[in-house]
Amino acid sequence: MQHCRLLSKRRAFVDDPLVSVVPDAGLGNSAYLLDLGDGRALAVDASRDLRSLRRAAAARGLHVAYAADTHLHADFLSGAVQLAATDGAQVLASRAGGREFPHRGLEDGEEVNLGGLTLRAIGTPGHTDEHIAFLVLDGSREIGVFSGGSLIAGSAARVDLVAPERTEELARAQYHSLHRLAALDPATALWPTHGAGSFCSATAAPAGTTTTIGDELAANELLRAADEDTFVRLLLGSLGSHPPYFHRLGEMNRRGPEVLAGDDPALEGLQPTVVADLVAAGTQIVDVRPVASFAQAHPAGSLSIPLRPAFVSWLGWLAPHDRPLVILREADQDATEILWQALKIGYANVVGEIAGGIDAWQTAGLPTAAIDLLSPADVSGVRVLDIRQDGEYAAGHLPGAAHLELGDVAEHAAEYADSPVVVMCGHGERAMSAASLLARAGATDVRVLDGGPDNVAYALDLEMERGP
Repeated sequence: MQHCRLLSKRRAFVDDPLVSVVPDAGLGNSAYLLDLGDGRALAVDASRDLRSLRRAAAARGLHVAYAADTHLHADFLSGAVQLAATDGAQVLASRAGGREFPHRGLEDGEEVNLGGLTLRAIGTPGHTDEHIAFLVLDGSREIGVFSGGSLIAGSAARVDLVAPERTEELARAQYHSLHRLAALDPATALWPTHGAGSFCSATAAPAGTTTTIGDELAANELLRAADEDTFVRLLLGSLGSHPPYFHRLGEMNRRGPEVLAGDDPALEGLQPTVVADLVAAGTQIVDVRPVASFAQAHPAGSLSIPLRPAFVSWLGWLAPHDRPLVILREADQDATEILWQALKIGYANVVGEIAGGIDAWQTAGLPTAAIDLLSPADVSGVRVLDIRQDGEYAAGHLPGAAHLELGDVAEHAAEYADSPVVVMCGHGERAMSAASLLARAGATDVRVLDGGPDNVAYALDLEMERGP
């Protein structure tokens, strides 16, 4: 968790009000708490997993009185409905969003009196049709703007999530939205939701990065584009792939996520034989243990998604949302964290975990498999499949390495079923996910590089290739 006071043009600190930045490293996003000065706070773009935000509020002695969403989020379920139910917060959002739960719908230019401070809605379509930014005013002074998925640090958010045929139209809307925000006072702080690591952003600074309008005018390549056509070309050229769950969550947020009851969720322990019966009926085992543990032994057919900050994105990319999921974890891995990551993206289909872990599974005599890890020095002369994102591959890859993004592996798994292959990514986690998908599809000679292409290039004294 980070705290930053409002930034002036020279990044000097001023005293009031105080903004708490609540980064989500896994999603590459930030939520915000604005201290209204009387024990109340405004929460902006809070996710359904409110643990960090609640800790930030408690540390400041704040009660969340308002929950504002800049847009219908595609990458996480909003926490605004939960804050309304449990904290009595008033939800603020674009009237054009058509949300089906109680909220105050705002139009461009409409203002909300926060009690000393004023919140002004600024229509900023592009990332979504109904996107609005929230400008914080102290009298007539522009203090800062919560820009959501419009102008972000070093870039702008993607514009291809609404519908493929509308991508260029929304890119042109994003151009005008960015320049509208750029017309604010250069000293105005910029508080974006999306950052690097977010599949909603194009390219940007890391989550938690705050900046100013003046800094973006000086350094943001998109703002410095010579004209609208150049802007569109630059923005569309920076877009990568995104998880399929992005196409579901916007509508779920429009309807309003289900309010969760009680405290932290808990994983129910299921006996291995019960899980085996569930798997036979269509349940998927998701093994969240580290790469080395999965490599040594795992339930046959299980999907490897190691628990780490990026777990949430790859769960939503690789695991089914419409079939039950059972977790396999190690005893020291946090079951609550696993469930919150799943619930944050609408995965309410986790039905339990294997009681006793892999040892209990093996003791029950249930089928297991293993995947060998290969050292960088042993990669010479073998078929290599690099499953990193397109941009990573283009930035540097091993000579002769085939390329397929992890999100596309399941669709093309049959192409790798009949010959030996070594799968690689940057460190090994994504490669093991890909290897588990290949093995599940019938590949019998799959190994995973223990490391990344840089390690191989160093071990074998190779020159990396660049480009697609």
